[in-house]
Amino acid sequence: MHRTAVVGTALATATAAALVAGCRAGEATVDGRGQERPQARASTSTPARETPRPHRTFTHKATPKPKRVVVPPRTTRPVTPRHTAPRVTPPVIAVGTSGDRVRELQARLRALGLFNRNPTGYYGTITQASVSAYQRGHGLSVTGSVSPRTWSSLRSATKTPTHDQLYPPTTLPLAKPDPRCLTGRVLCISKTSRTLAWMVGGRVVSAMDVRFGSEYTPTREGLFQVNFKSRDHVSTIYHTPMPYAMFFSGGQAVHYSSDFAARGYSGASHGCVNVRDKKKIAALFAKVKAGDKVVVYK
Repeated sequence: MHRTAVVGTALATATAAALVAGCRAGEATVDGRGQERPQARASTSTPARETPRPHRTFTHKATPKPKRVVVPPRTTRPVTPRHTAPRVTPPVIAVGTSGDRVRELQARLRALGLFNRNPTGYYGTITQASVSAYQRGHGLSVTGSVSPRTWSSLRSATKTPTHDQLYPPTTLPLAKPDPRCLTGRVLCISKTSRTLAWMVGGRVVSAMDVRFGSEYTPTREGLFQVNFKSRDHVSTIYHTPMPYAMFFSGGQAVHYSSDFAARGYSGASHGCVNVRDKKKIAALFAKVKAGDKVVVYK
């Protein structure tokens, strides 16, 4: 019995040693009967590798960056300088206008000898030429229209016109009366100034513009007298109206002419003395008597 115990102890010791040694490749192990058996040596070839477990790949979806908007460079257009027209000051009195201020302009120009007729109140070509002459003589811009500067200069150079200077009875200044006009009651008619002056005792009572016949039908000159008057006369030769007619030599008479009123001196009579102001000839017709003198002279 003692032997059996010793054997068992030895076997247990050997088994424990074998277990320890079995962990090493190529070393003997003890089988269940206590016999040594060689441990299979590890193959010298490359041991098979364990197939690696595929790793799960997590793709991180990044937030897309905003697209960069490429703004083309701003093309700077060349700045075109604005050519602004010089500011034109409106005239104080313009060509083609009419009125009291035009009369004042004409009267002031006449006082300087630049306007050779009486004020008419109409700004025509003659007035324009007179204004241009004044502007040239005073170093002003020659426009023919009255600028504020021209008006100021003209007013400084002249006196304020009187009423008679502003509103004379005729367009052209009256001529020096013929000596035959200085006595009695006379229709004093000047071809040079194209005016008629009704004179009593050498004094001018009224005056008006007149026109005469053409070179083919001239108005006779000389000393005459009023033969008769006809308020609503009509020519028996030309069949034209002759209102307020005052006959002095045959068929020639002083009378109102609507053609003269409309066309001015661009026309002519058939030998009569035409008057263009109807009110004036009407007033004169009421004063003149048959037998009053008529003097037609150059």
